[in-house]
Amino acid sequence: MYQVGDLIFYGNTGVCEVKGITTRDAGKANDKELYYVLEPVYQNCKIFIPVNTTEVFMRPVISKDEAKQLIDTIPTLQVETYEDYTSSQLTECYESLIKTHDCADLIELTMSIYTKKQLADQKKHKFGAIDDKFMKRAEDLLFGELAIALDIPKEKVPEYIAKRVGRKNRANKNEYN
Repeated sequence: MYQVGDLIFYGNTGVCEVKGITTRDAGKANDKELYYVLEPVYQNCKIFIPVNTTEVFMRPVISKDEAKQLIDTIPTLQVETYEDYTSSQLTECYESLIKTHDCADLIELTMSIYTKKQLADQKKHKFGAIDDKFMKRAEDLLFGELAIALDIPKEKVPEYIAKRVGRKNRANKNEYN
């Protein structure tokens, strides 16, 4: 059970703070159910969700070390550009990666779509609306969690990633060893 003050990753909302734990009437006589009161970090609302729910995904936010390790894997990722997919296959594939709620999958998805965007730009082709929509969703969820884990503003996450990956590449080439 999460405690008041915990930061958790909640469904498709992203990072939320547990602001309280309260009881609500479950609709049956004398039957009270425990609910988390969640406040999304990057949205202005409150969410009430049963403590024992299995309908919506919840997990603790990754640690700072986990975030750094995850970012360090970026140069080694083998990305798929999903070029031969139909619109419905593409949507299904992207949706399935987002629904894992796993930062590694979100990085892979973001990098894949980014690579696809670069290829489209090089060929002077239009970047697909489905790709754009899912890249924004994946980045929003990923950057929100990385920002909390790394204790930096969300808008600074891309810059942080670029610097860290750049340093890692230089170190691997023995430029700064």
